[in-house]
Amino acid sequence: MLEIGSPTSLCFRTNTTCNDLLQELQKIWVDIGESDAEKDRMLMELEKECLEIYRRKVDEAANSKAQLHQSLVSIEAEIASIMASLGVLNIHSPIKEKGSKSLKEKLAYVRPLLEELRLQKEERVKQFVDVKAQIEKMRGEISGYNKATMIGSLTLDDDQDLTLRKLNEYQTHLRSLQKEKADRLNKVLDYVNEVHCLCGVLGVDFCQTVSEVHPSLHRTNHEQSTNISDETLDGLQQMIEKLKTERRLRFQKLKDVVESLLELWNLMDTPQEERMRFARVSCVVRSSESDVTEPNILSTETIEQVSAEVDRFNKLKSSRMKELVMKRRSELENLCRLAHIEPDTSTSLEKSTALIDSGLVDPSELLANIEAQINRIKEEAQSRKEIIDRIDRWLSACEEENWLEEYNRDENRYSAGRGGHVNLKHAERARVTVNKIPSMVDNLIKKTLLWEEQTQKSFLYDGVRLVSILEDYKLTRKQQEEEKKRYRDQKKMQDLLLNRRESIYGSKPSPRRSTSIRKANGYSGNVSMPPTPRRNSAGAANSDVMMTPRSYSGQNGYFKEVRKLSTAPLNFVAIPKEDSASTYTYSEPDSPLHN
Repeated sequence: MLEIGSPTSLCFRTNTTCNDLLQELQKIWVDIGESDAEKDRMLMELEKECLEIYRRKVDEAANSKAQLHQSLVSIEAEIASIMASLGVLNIHSPIKEKGSKSLKEKLAYVRPLLEELRLQKEERVKQFVDVKAQIEKMRGEISGYNKATMIGSLTLDDDQDLTLRKLNEYQTHLRSLQKEKADRLNKVLDYVNEVHCLCGVLGVDFCQTVSEVHPSLHRTNHEQSTNISDETLDGLQQMIEKLKTERRLRFQKLKDVVESLLELWNLMDTPQEERMRFARVSCVVRSSESDVTEPNILSTETIEQVSAEVDRFNKLKSSRMKELVMKRRSELENLCRLAHIEPDTSTSLEKSTALIDSGLVDPSELLANIEAQINRIKEEAQSRKEIIDRIDRWLSACEEENWLEEYNRDENRYSAGRGGHVNLKHAERARVTVNKIPSMVDNLIKKTLLWEEQTQKSFLYDGVRLVSILEDYKLTRKQQEEEKKRYRDQKKMQDLLLNRRESIYGSKPSPRRSTSIRKANGYSGNVSMPPTPRRNSAGAANSDVMMTPRSYSGQNGYFKEVRKLSTAPLNFVAIPKEDSASTYTYSEPDSPLHN
């Protein structure tokens, strides 16, 4: 049995239909009465027409087959091209299988594959375009050219390599550009921050400054990205160097002005409250250029304010300089007095006043000279301190000696009145101190000579060499000790004469005559004491006056202070001087010894 739809059944069905039609046509011809010749002619024409139709259908079918084959070949070529560009190697293609399937079946199989490959290619192309766009954008940002120049470089060729390897290369290049961009952006931000700090210190408009380099460095909108090109980096570097140069110049200028202001403050003893107005700029003197970071501290306004203050003080200085010179000179003299050093007479009050009034000397120079003298005196006073302390201890011992002499002259010193026991203890301590005076003087001479050897100059005490004072003191003390010894000898002689008189006349001197002993130097003679003998000066103008450093200071008229130190022995009453010759004798008018 024939299958329906097969070529054989189709041919059988066609033949049956054609025979039926042919029989019906022949029947019609018979009814018409056509001749056999006419029937044959018409049948020949019918066969020709059928052949033409078949031939046309075969040609059409052949053309359709060729078209299908061409389409299949084209699709195969496109698939191969896409696979090559995408780098796909293993895809099963039914085209290579011969006789397995019809052309339409092959086309029906490869067309979805082609669409899939086209989608993959389109996606890959998008990736390439996106990567290339980012690369071009990065290059543009790094190089600084506009986006309009990037449009022509974003198209891709059909035969361009779209493999993953190539895409990875582009992505690697993109990442390197992104890193370079990040580095450049950080560098730009560092430069911008440095410019901001410099502008803050200098008091310069930051927006205007960075806009001179590139407007994007101070964005007014978020669409414009920060320019990171070499030109911008070079511009920022040049701007930073320019600002640093300006900072260096202003710093030095402000430092000079502040130093002048500090000098004027110190010279004019400006109160702390007034100085506080410029406290924030006064630290510039003690700081380095890089440490100055306070906003507007190096601005032109700040420098002008400090300069104006210096000008104001300069105007006041000329009017107050004379007063300052006098004050510092007084301080110098006070230091010299405390250190017992003769001050420099070239800057005395009288000469300084005359020089300032005459205008021959700049008061600042004169004041600087006095300041130098003050510093020199302070240094010298420090080196003389130990010796001065020893001198003070020596003078204190001499004062104790004077007190002890006054105490010994007091007839009521042993009375049981108020304070008697205190004076007794004081006298005991004073005797110990007085006994140390010779060793004090000797040690002081040794220290002074050592100081002179080290400093290669004489140790002057109020203008007189201290060693000379001490040697004179020792000599005078020695002379007075000899006078004391002679007095004791004379006293013994007087006692002997009195005893002889008593043995001759058999009586003692009358009370009236014994109480008629002359008073001298404010001390009353005691009836139990012998008459006052006359003393010989023996090489000293006044043997009962001992010259100490303070008494020497009275000789030059600088410090009017004379101290008289008696060297009488303990329990020794001061003896008044006589104008007559040097013998120590005493006798009653009617005695045999009276001349």
